[in-house]
Amino acid sequence: MSPNGSDRSSRRPVRRKLLQALSAGAVLATATGCTSKDFPRLGLPTPATEEAPRILSLWQGSWAAALAVGVLVWGLILWSVILHRRTRTRVEVPVQVRYNMPLEALFTVVPIIIVSVLFYFTARDENALLKTSKKPDHVVNVVGYQWSWGFNYMENVDGNPASPKATPKEVASIPDKMLATAPKGAEGVYDTGTPGERNPQNGNPGPTLWLPKGESVEFILTSRDVIHSFWVVPFLMKMDVIPGHANRFEVTPNREGTFKGKCAELCGVDHSRMLFNVKVVSPERYQQHLKDLAKKGQTGYIPAGIAQTDPAKNAETKTQ
Repeated sequence: MSPNGSDRSSRRPVRRKLLQALSAGAVLATATGCTSKDFPRLGLPTPATEEAPRILSLWQGSWAAALAVGVLVWGLILWSVILHRRTRTRVEVPVQVRYNMPLEALFTVVPIIIVSVLFYFTARDENALLKTSKKPDHVVNVVGYQWSWGFNYMENVDGNPASPKATPKEVASIPDKMLATAPKGAEGVYDTGTPGERNPQNGNPGPTLWLPKGESVEFILTSRDVIHSFWVVPFLMKMDVIPGHANRFEVTPNREGTFKGKCAELCGVDHSRMLFNVKVVSPERYQQHLKDLAKKGQTGYIPAGIAQTDPAKNAETKTQ
């Protein structure tokens, strides 16, 4: 057989394997359960708050950057495999680029630029997401404990701004600057749950946190034992719930429905059972729910967290 014939025959297995790999990739990309509306979110659920699209945008931008780098790297790999593969008639070593200062500088500068851009947008969005109002429409103290959740609705349910006269001892561990965002006379109502509890409407396990649509809600996160993490999946955001330290963030729900929540921090043997639900309803139904809790006798608050001395409780003076 001629050398040319031998070269052509050696190419066929490579081309065949490349075609098979491309076919497998096409099947993998098209055989998923995503619809055309789901694909742009790249695996994230439909946002349910006004703040969530910012997180979705950061996620999409990160994927776009990763895909661009991936395409470049894959292209260089395929280019090298195809054009510089060794054959029976081509055995020479391709030209090497070692000690090529311009190229080595490029290999160093480009990753630094990519990481710097990602860092900038991440820091910008993080600062925006952690901003809280001086007077949000509602304040909810989310209490994590092994192995479920409790919710202190810091609301003036009875309409009397003069009660209570002093900070209830159950929430005394929360820093003063956070308590100041609650309305005056917030004697509050509460709800608690157990791992075996289920939402009567959808059967999802855990207690249900009610929120009003279109009104800002500040979450004050406290723990009574170990570190947990408060994660409402369609909010696209989660935050640690730390004993002896109160965290907070604010959202404005913009879509009614019942959504799943869970603890996203390994907190012990029954961590997987620390589930809850978030029910977003109209403001009128939310107010009625608060009244229903009061009628059940669930007034006041459950203990929010570990007791602290005043200097420790108010050590962080920075406000947002």
